[in-house]
Amino acid sequence: MNSTLAHIKNIYFIGIGGIGMSALARYFKFLGKEVAGYDRTSTQITNDLIALGIDIHFDDSVNAIPESFLDKEDTLVVYTPAIPKDHKELNYVQDNGFQIKKRAEVLGIITKEVYTLAVAGTHGKTTTTAILAHLLKESGAKVTAFLGGISENYNSNLVLEGNDVVVVEADEFDRSFLQLHPDIAAVTSMDADHLDIYGKADELEVSFRDFSAKVKDHLLICNGLPIDGMTFGIEDDADYCAQNVKVDNGTYIFDLKTPTQYIKDLHLNLPGRHNLLNAITAFAIALLYGSPTASLAKALFSFKGVQRRFSYKIKTENLVYIDDYAHHPTEINALHQAVREMHPGKKVLAIFQPHLFSRTQDFAVDFASSLTQFDEIMLLDIYPARELPIAGVTSDWLLSLIANENKKLVAKSDLTTEILKSDAEVILTIGAGDIGEEVERVKNELLR
Repeated sequence: MNSTLAHIKNIYFIGIGGIGMSALARYFKFLGKEVAGYDRTSTQITNDLIALGIDIHFDDSVNAIPESFLDKEDTLVVYTPAIPKDHKELNYVQDNGFQIKKRAEVLGIITKEVYTLAVAGTHGKTTTTAILAHLLKESGAKVTAFLGGISENYNSNLVLEGNDVVVVEADEFDRSFLQLHPDIAAVTSMDADHLDIYGKADELEVSFRDFSAKVKDHLLICNGLPIDGMTFGIEDDADYCAQNVKVDNGTYIFDLKTPTQYIKDLHLNLPGRHNLLNAITAFAIALLYGSPTASLAKALFSFKGVQRRFSYKIKTENLVYIDDYAHHPTEINALHQAVREMHPGKKVLAIFQPHLFSRTQDFAVDFASSLTQFDEIMLLDIYPARELPIAGVTSDWLLSLIANENKKLVAKSDLTTEILKSDAEVILTIGAGDIGEEVERVKNELLR
């Protein structure tokens, strides 16, 4: 147990249902701490935490906090930047002198004392860390991994095999990743995003440079990014390079050239060249950590993916339904590439829920361009997350920018009805908001 946290008995989470927060909650529960928390809505994640014996409530009320957690000497409060400033519980602990830390600060404390492998980048973090955690676990490493999504292999966002090495996502939002202490790290991408935080893309790049400067042993960079380090890429001059890439029945088969060896005939059962790049990144980090090559190759083949990352919900001859978390134009382009590669010639319906008014405003033209590529497009209203509306920034406005005429705005309550009217053979639900909560309903209606 980390010495900084050893004396703490209770950990209270404000925003416990978030993907990163819930992984920390599981971790501390596993370590024997008392864990409780608040979240705005009940989800599958909060249900799973409650099943572990974690006390969770859904109304913002100091009276709902379990009594033992009101002892500020024994309690650490962890919160996420997504919590609004006027939150009653957050204001109470701030006003009453509790020890309070952001999620990123807690991860920083954990990574300070354990050898840390970190994955940074505006896209690719979650899948890359999930692959890396699986590679290390399957090759016998005593690894703890905090994932930003639910691994299909473990049905969890936490891998707990021991405490020799930690795998973390290095999140650029709110400059959180500058709290970490990485020994080996990768930067997968640096596309403009989170401009509500950074103001302009140049500031985001500065932040990635600052993160890179913190890496102690090995830094890996996607080939072409403006940071010095060992490079990774596909069919190029990168230090870690996928070569002789083929697709066989939905599986990538490729060779990997590294600075010291040539590994033949690797298999990856994930679609899309972006996922191939994620796999190369994870494989390179694992090699640099010292994992045995033979067991890594076997582990890569058995990796099943991450929920809401090109997740097949239905896969039959006549109908395919895929759910994906993409919420940036670059990610939608990668999703489109993967769908066309895996399901050539099929008619594709994309249902997209924009995430954040500011992101929609910043990238409206790019969103329109990426969505236009699909055969049919449905837009849900913008998911606000932490934001208030911006005048004129609506899904109707975004819809008007899409050049494809086969498009419509759809209310969430009418979603399944509208999908059933379509003759598309491949259906996609896309977005980082609460569209994920609709997936099972859509799947069940399609299977009726």
